[in-house]
Amino acid sequence: MNIGENMRVVISAGGSGGHIYPALAIINKIKEMEPNSEFLYIGTHNRMEKDIIPKYNIPFESIEIYGINKNIFKNFKTFSTFIKSYKRCKKLIGEFNPDIVIGVGGFVTGPTLYAAHKLGYKTFIHEQNSIAGKANKFLSKFVDKIAISFKSSASYFPNEKVVFTGNPCGDNALETGVLDKNSFGFDENKKLVLIVMGSQGASTVNDIIVSTLPKFGDKDYQVLFVTGANFYDKVANNDIPSNVKVVPFIENMTRIMKNVDVMVTRAGASTLAEIETLRIPSILIPSPYVPNNHQYKNALDLVNDKKALMIEEKYLNPNTLINEIDSLINDDNKLNMLKTNLGKDGNINSKELIYKELKKLIDNK
Repeated sequence: MNIGENMRVVISAGGSGGHIYPALAIINKIKEMEPNSEFLYIGTHNRMEKDIIPKYNIPFESIEIYGINKNIFKNFKTFSTFIKSYKRCKKLIGEFNPDIVIGVGGFVTGPTLYAAHKLGYKTFIHEQNSIAGKANKFLSKFVDKIAISFKSSASYFPNEKVVFTGNPCGDNALETGVLDKNSFGFDENKKLVLIVMGSQGASTVNDIIVSTLPKFGDKDYQVLFVTGANFYDKVANNDIPSNVKVVPFIENMTRIMKNVDVMVTRAGASTLAEIETLRIPSILIPSPYVPNNHQYKNALDLVNDKKALMIEEKYLNPNTLINEIDSLINDDNKLNMLKTNLGKDGNINSKELIYKELKKLIDNK
């Protein structure tokens, strides 16, 4: 394939927004560079990508596939559906005849990328987390190139295949507009804390935050708490101080992230990419309920580089939360140190790096 032509791409990612949105960012970059490129997205039959991807008018095919289970008997179904899905992927990929096949995480990528390898197509995977997922560890033996978001995850993969690109969701954060504080009724001249625990919220942490809300009433800063849609009614029924606003969700969250002084959040890979790109001082509360406790390791990478603070959920209570917020937002030296350290790596332009790596692979056929 020569420069100036348009790509034919099979891309696979599934299970969570942490996989799906980086995949969409890669698709959008390819479309920007080569507008007539064609795509086929292979996802799972029962996860969120089946609803999200068709909304972007991207051709979508589903396969039935499940992750490895601790229950050995359930794994018989996992292995049988893997074989069935592998055969279906071989058919789909062969008929589409792509220039490259890309995996962006989730167990759906296992049969897709393995089938592409067996058919002799160029293959590329992207790992978002500091601890590599099971599918990517399995696929690392077969794919041509492995892009990583955290330098520490290189140890999971063959060194000669690895390239550090960062997470393309960080680039997306730069491209959104800015939402003013007064959009939520806040004073533009007072500092703002954004608290958000993910699109659905996190019940355990949200209960602690609700208990903390009255303590913000005598603070000189303001607080915006994004509850998640499932938790909003429960929170909104509480007595809330006038300097605190509660909302169920914010579309294009990065618009307000650009205008906050401190962010309290989980440590998902895409969120951390946005925090790094926008240089937001943050207090990270990693979810302990994710595979391999990878959010803790994600957060630890930033903490060790003095780019963020962390409270483990087991140590979280109203006092630890408000004390940590106070100690950060009221200390301009600490805020500036975090911002400086967040900016040390610069904007690595993840989407551009990934696009160039794809071109190299395709053009070296």
